[in-house]
Formats: sequence, C-alpha cells, structure tokens
Amino acid sequence: MFSRRTRVLLAVLVVASLTFVILDLRGGEGPFATVRSAGANVLGGLERAAATVFSPVIGAGSWFSTLRDQSSQIEELSAENERLQTELQILTNDRARAAALDGLLRVASVGQYRFVPAEVIAVGPAQDFSWTVTIDAGRNDGIEQDMSVINGAGLVGRVLKTTASTSTVVLLVDQGSAVGGRVAGTDEIGIVAGTGSQDSLEFELLDPMADIRVGDALVTFGSKGGRPYAPGLPIGEVVKVRGTGGMLTRIATVRPYADMSTLSIVGVVTKPPREDPRDSVLPARGDVSIIPSPAPLGGDGDAAAGDEEPAPDATASSAPAEETAAVPVDEVAGSEAEQ
Repeated sequence: MFSRRTRVLLAVLVVASLTFVILDLRGGEGPFATVRSAGANVLGGLERAAATVFSPVIGAGSWFSTLRDQSSQIEELSAENERLQTELQILTNDRARAAALDGLLRVASVGQYRFVPAEVIAVGPAQDFSWTVTIDAGRNDGIEQDMSVINGAGLVGRVLKTTASTSTVVLLVDQGSAVGGRVAGTDEIGIVAGTGSQDSLEFELLDPMADIRVGDALVTFGSKGGRPYAPGLPIGEVVKVRGTGGMLTRIATVRPYADMSTLSIVGVVTKPPREDPRDSVLPARGDVSIIPSPAPLGGDGDAAAGDEEPAPDATASSAPAEETAAVPVDEVAGSEAEQ
C-alpha cells in the first residue's frame, strides 16, 4: 500500500490535471494556452525542418521503387509487343499462302489439271540455267522431270531435275527456256522464249502474216503427253509488238502472268487434262479474283481432276489434246533451248 503522503500527492496531481483539462476545454484560453501555442510553434518548426531534411531521402526511395515498377512494365510491354509482331507476321504469311493456294486451286479446277502442291524453299542458278528455284516435293511425291509447274497466275516453268524430296524448277523467264504458245482466241502459234528478265518474255510468231496486238493473251500450246508443258496454261499478255505483217519475223514482248519474284506456293502438273482447256483458264480481263470450288489435290487417295470430264467452254471450242500435240511446237522450242 502507498503511504499517506503518497496518496495525498497523487490526489493533488489528479485534481490539478482535471482542472487543467476543464480549463482547456472551455475555450483554450486558459493559463497554459500560451505555453501550448509556444510548444506547437517549436514542434511545428522541428517537423518542417525534419521534412525538409528527410523528404529527398524518402522521395528517392519512392522514385527508385517507381522506376523499378516502370522498368518491369516496359519490359512486359516490349515482350508483348514483340509477341504480337511475330503473330502478325505469321498471320500475314498464312494469309498470303492461303491466297496462293486458292489461286492454284482455281487454275486446277477450271483447267482440270491434276497437280501436287509444293513450296519454294530456295532460289539460285542450277546447271546452265540462271533462273531456277527449288521446291519441297520430289520423286517420293510422284514428281518427274519435265513436268509443268504453275501457280495461281499461270505457268511458272518446268521441272529440271528431281531428288527423293526436292525438285529443281527452271523458270519460264530463263534465257534457256522456251515454250510453244498460242494467241488466245485464235490458232496463231509461236515460240515464247525467256529473256533473263523476271517481267519480260519474247513471243515469235511462226506465221509472219498472223495478226497479233497489244493486250492479246498467250496460253501454252501443249506438248505430246503434256510434257514438258500441259496445254491451256496462261503464259502472259502482249505489251509490245515489233515488226509488221509480212516481215520475215514478228516478235512480241510479253509480260508473264506469274510474278517470278514472289513465288511461294506452286503446283506440279502430274497429269494434264483429257482435252485442251483452250482459253478457259485465263481470268476475265481486269478480274483475277474469280475462284470456283476447289479442285482435289493430286494424290493416291484423292480424286483426280484429270479423270473428270471438263465443263464445256461457252467462249471457245475445245480441241482434243492429241490433235494439238500433233504439231511439235514445244519439241522445236526445247531443241532450240538445248542448243
């Protein structure tokens, strides 16, 4: 127990404290208001001084924390952007491949060609030819030498040599390449030769009196057995004619339909149609977007387009392939190319 003196002292202190509290609550104008105000001023000054001294340190810590968060966010956004860019590139490539395959199916379905699809995997000269490409299909896929190679725009070239899984294709524009051609809508024939330029061919008419004009379309005349060139394949469009009727030679400059600089998906014609499709494969002038129902791809388990009767052509009569092959235009062209 506390002593009497201690109890009296505690009582006095409690009474004094209560008195001061009551006086302060009555308006803050008590005897200690001045002391409290002075203490507040002193403590406020100390707080401001401390804030001035320590705020840069505290702010630096907060800045470093924010910087780490921002750096992490930038890294995440950069990774996300790179991923999206990659996906966009893949999507763009897939769309281009799909468009190329759609065009190839259009040509095959209209012309009733059986073909094996392939993709260009390499570009470079081979043997005595400068314009050649390598495709990812070969003997194991049923591809043989001197088969026609096409894409959605028309004739690309012919198979030069094969391996088990790849084939080398000499392009139509190579200087050593030649193919028998026919002016669409007529029976005028000649030899189409490569110039070594990716956007130019030369067409020499066998009949110097034949009529040929700028804008005329050329298709393949066709070889015996469809090799090296199947009949009716679009070649290109006449853009210039040198010489006049009656001259010993008349040569037309032709722009090929197939763009040799952007080859991707191609088709190797493994079996030509039973009948020459004539001009039916050519797109309507100014319209190359007409895509009929897809034709079956060439393969063991697929129905062959060449085994079906082609639809009659309302604009041009169809001549049997055996009759057109009787004139050995491509054989003459091939011998000239070899020389």
